[in-house]
Amino acid sequence: MSRVAKMPVKLPAGVQVANANGQLTVKGKTSLTINVPAKVQIEVQGDTVTVAAASITADKMQAGTFRALLNNAVVGVSKGYEKKLQLVGVGYRAATAGKKLNLSLGFSHPIEYPIPEGITVETPSQTEIIVKGADKKMVGQVAADIRGFRPPEPYKGKGVRYSTEKVELKEAKKK
Repeated sequence: MSRVAKMPVKLPAGVQVANANGQLTVKGKTSLTINVPAKVQIEVQGDTVTVAAASITADKMQAGTFRALLNNAVVGVSKGYEKKLQLVGVGYRAATAGKKLNLSLGFSHPIEYPIPEGITVETPSQTEIIVKGADKKMVGQVAADIRGFRPPEPYKGKGVRYSTEKVELKEAKKK
């Protein structure tokens, strides 16, 4: 069996898991639902959840993937996920207005990004953006969408980058 699937998922205090009709509901500060593949068996015992493949042959990979998704959901509803972005460049600004993120990234027009449900976006300063949420995939996708409007360019390093990202600058052309 998959080494990942063999490890049980421990539920922290305040997190509950319910399995019904092929869907697993994880409840904590928020609630997330995950579709359970038919080739995966789930067993909830107290504060641990074990995942196993239905058959011995080819279903091991799905069991490992599902166990990772379940663990991400448990961490998401208990602690949450966040990604930090930085705006580098003269005149680059970000501000939240209701359920929209307003970005000025050097284009002739401002960019209005609608914030999806379940995600919160904070702007502690004009050049910082913090994306928070319970769903790891959604947080990463929203951060990638925002970064995609103006990725860091390799000559001056201007653009939207993750706070942990290091942009390696290229040398300018010599005459």
